[in-house]
Amino acid sequence: MTSVPTPIPSRTQYVQEEIKRRILTGQLSPGQALVETELAAQFGVSKTPVREALKTLAGTGLVVMNHYKGVTVRMVDADMAREVYDVRLLLEPEALRRTVRRGAGLDAAREALRRAGEATDTAERSLANREFHRALYLPCGNPLLGRMLDEVRDQAALVSAVAWSADPSWEREAAEHRRILRLAEQGDADGAARALHDHIASFVRRAYPEAVPAALEEEGQA
Repeated sequence: MTSVPTPIPSRTQYVQEEIKRRILTGQLSPGQALVETELAAQFGVSKTPVREALKTLAGTGLVVMNHYKGVTVRMVDADMAREVYDVRLLLEPEALRRTVRRGAGLDAAREALRRAGEATDTAERSLANREFHRALYLPCGNPLLGRMLDEVRDQAALVSAVAWSADPSWEREAAEHRRILRLAEQGDADGAARALHDHIASFVRRAYPEAVPAALEEEGQA
């Protein structure tokens, strides 16, 4: 049987992932300028893959491209946190509820939870946490819903990374993840969805109290 060679990442993909890693570990701070020539020299590539990588990262919301100021790491403020977590609170629990009701497998979520627990740095933990949440919502049976949540994954990771730098709360969040997964594996769709909602709401209230999303404000008024 002929083995299939492992694809070699393109220069653009390599640069993109490395810049993302540096942003999510705090090596590149919010607001910091990203100069194409400097990054190209650091990575040993031409400016073209750097430019393409930055365009992709701008599309995911991690960097901002400005005609006058150039490219910078996106600032995390109350408005950004509110927008990202409003979307997550509205969509993610419902996606998980559908995943559980469909009886979809959750092995990927369990594996991501294991990798998060064994992570040795913030970027690795952040990536595993994002994969955990994605493994819960992606099998919901609605590809469009999954893509909508994918759109805010990197922005949510940036919000979390900035919050973790001030208050490393991942152990608490890991315990909440285990509870969510346990309920989901038991087939308790509504319980898992509530636990996920509470998990997301607890984080934003704790880390960004000035950025309470509209979804939570409406609950408080109900």
